[in-house]
Amino acid sequence: MKKTLFDFEDNELLAKPKDVKAETAVNVAQAVETAPETVSELTLRIKGVVEAGLGEVWVIGEVSNLSRPKSGHAYFTLKDKNASISAIIWQSTYSKLRFRIDEGMELVCRGRVEVYPPQGRYQLILSKVEPKGIGGLELAFRQLREKLEKQGIFDTTRKKKLPAFVKNIALITSSTGAAVRDFLQVLRRRTLLVDVLLTPVQVQGEGAAKEIVTAIEAVHEVAKGRRIDCIVITRGGGSAEDLWTFNEEIVVRAVANSRIPVVTGIGHEIDITLCDLAADVRALTPSEAAERVAMKDSELAEWLMQLGEIIERNINVKLRKYRNQLDYLSKYPVIEKPQRIIENKKNLIRQLERRLNNSLDNKIQILKQRLERNVMAVEALSPLATLSRGYTITETENGKTIRSIKDIKTTDKIKTILKDGNFTSIVE
Repeated sequence: MKKTLFDFEDNELLAKPKDVKAETAVNVAQAVETAPETVSELTLRIKGVVEAGLGEVWVIGEVSNLSRPKSGHAYFTLKDKNASISAIIWQSTYSKLRFRIDEGMELVCRGRVEVYPPQGRYQLILSKVEPKGIGGLELAFRQLREKLEKQGIFDTTRKKKLPAFVKNIALITSSTGAAVRDFLQVLRRRTLLVDVLLTPVQVQGEGAAKEIVTAIEAVHEVAKGRRIDCIVITRGGGSAEDLWTFNEEIVVRAVANSRIPVVTGIGHEIDITLCDLAADVRALTPSEAAERVAMKDSELAEWLMQLGEIIERNINVKLRKYRNQLDYLSKYPVIEKPQRIIENKKNLIRQLERRLNNSLDNKIQILKQRLERNVMAVEALSPLATLSRGYTITETENGKTIRSIKDIKTTDKIKTILKDGNFTSIVE
């Protein structure tokens, strides 16, 4: 019996390869015979085939046309040399990213292909995103470090010095970790004079960053009524993910803005966090943090002895200096015989008084003589003096001096002024 295109052997291993072109032609012919679909029905069928058939996919591409609306979602295009595809990261996923997506960044993405029926186009809904060639944590670390550096958070001029003698320490760490044991053991081997205020917090995981910030704020509240010389923030070693709490921006800013000096001892020697860069003092380990903040009691005793010797020497130097100054000043007459100085000053005042009186008398005499001469000169020029020599002054009735016969006429009344009086006449 002749077999058709769709006949198979019972044993699939012996089956001949399918004639794909023939099968396609048959499927097309069958589709033509079926009832036509609406655009919506076809799109939904494509959506089911694509989304169910592809499932989750991994894709590498360059970010372009990036958009971040107020909703918090991220919309962009992933592209390579020959093709592009729209991609979306919902706000719930984007908010958990440690790094910032920038234009032109190459990403390795995981997501699912979704068909958007209203526009008949497909797009990627991304659930995981990593930068190509570098881990997400490393990129986030670099991005935040660059941002905070530009703002001066790591500037050395902001850093505060530890007191010469630390008496009270606020320790912020996990109460159950190895770090707190290491710190306290080293501290107690060095000194019994330091008090420690332990503020237990989570040092990794969700909510740890907020707990550390709250602990720093609580220490500042305590410091309003009790002396706190420094804050020590510490934890043991771990992976980059474990230590990430100390790269959170809110923690770094809290450390940088602390009014109390902050010492960090986070992880092992090779570990460095942004909190280390923002702290006033960075210790490589929790044990070294204890060494950096606390002087050994024996060292303190020696330091106090040296300080006492220095103080004693300085006091002796000052005493010799002031004694020499006193000896020098004691030889001055004002110190030896102060009464003589007073008598000399009195005599000088009496001399000056006499000279002042003589000078005033002479000045008065000169002024008197000058006044007499001026009086004589004025009297010589006075009209009254002229009248005393037999001259008279004749005026018209209205007081105008008569200088010429032309100034009067018959019947005018005139007044004649003499030395000792005046009389009136009528011109005839």
